[in-house]
Amino acid sequence: MKTMTCEQLGGACGLAFHASTFDEMAALSKNHGMEMFQKKDPAHLKAMGKMQQLMQSPDAIKKWFNDKRKQFDALPKDK
Repeated sequence: MKTMTCEQLGGACGLAFHASTFDEMAALSKNHGMEMFQKKDPAHLKAMGKMQQLMQSPDAIKKWFNDKRKQFDALPKDK
């Protein structure tokens, strides 16, 4: 297991996610984002706006995901 925060994944808070793979981590982050969207959390809505801008460029979003995957891979396993 490895740990990343919402903020490390482009979000707006320090909520920690724990996952064995980057794909699991991305799914946890996505679910949290949907919850915060439903709650209309202003800080998360702002972060989502930035992500939407990234998604306008397939190259930019691909680079973003690859960079986050590399960050995940470089993390030490939780103790």
